Amino acid sequence: MHINRGDFQIDSNLALPADEVHLWRLDLEAVRSEESRWQKLLSPDEAARAARFHFPVDRNRFAASRGILRTLLGSYLEVEPGNLTFSYSKKEKPYLAPPYSDSGLTFNISHSGEVALLAFTRKREIGVDIEELHRKIEIDPIARRFFSAHEQQQLAPLRNEAKFEAFFRCWTRKEAYIKATGEGLSLPLHQFDVSIAAGAQDALIATRPDAAEAASWSIREVPAGDGYFAALCVRGHDWRLKGWKSEALPNSHSRR
Repeated sequence: MHINRGDFQIDSNLALPADEVHLWRLDLEAVRSEESRWQKLLSPDEAARAARFHFPVDRNRFAASRGILRTLLGSYLEVEPGNLTFSYSKKEKPYLAPPYSDSGLTFNISHSGEVALLAFTRKREIGVDIEELHRKIEIDPIARRFFSAHEQQQLAPLRNEAKFEAFFRCWTRKEAYIKATGEGLSLPLHQFDVSIAAGAQDALIATRPDAAEAASWSIREVPAGDGYFAALCVRGHDWRLKGWKSEALPNSHSRR
């Protein structure tokens, strides 16, 4: 069986073993034309959040990403997407509310520009972040304010395009980590170090004040498409990444 939501079609009984992480890449421009379909799946508070966006394109992208999140969660749990309810941490990280919280299914979502990433696993914390590369921002003052001393040292000798790319690799890895912990920006960004090397598969270098905490997490770079950088953070190391979809296109079911 398949669930068909306009141009977005997925298996209705997705399997997610405890040792897997599934990462979905959505082309929001390809699916936002079906806004009315996604709006029907939203809860009243989600619909209210969507309505607060000033620009229609932002409202459409929010509705699409939340509607597809619900569709995917419904497929993993084999329930109607509109029946799902969420709880939120003090830092506004969403979780499944009872009775679906008993499934152990955890998730995280991030979107930037025309792309969204949705990550799913079971019984472990997870965080994902994607950022569109912007070359007009002043990266040096941002790095001085938010990056650790070690990260600034890694960044300092780089120039031009290499420096911009390293900055966004660093930023997405740090964001993925604080999202996974559920602490958000209340966790000082200078209290942990990540690698800025391209393609890093174990990018969390150090945590403070508890140095042992670094060994509890995996941070890796994940592909996000031209002009984007993305990172995934998962508690533990005994997992494998699956379910990557390069685009959310009509009748696309392939995984790799």
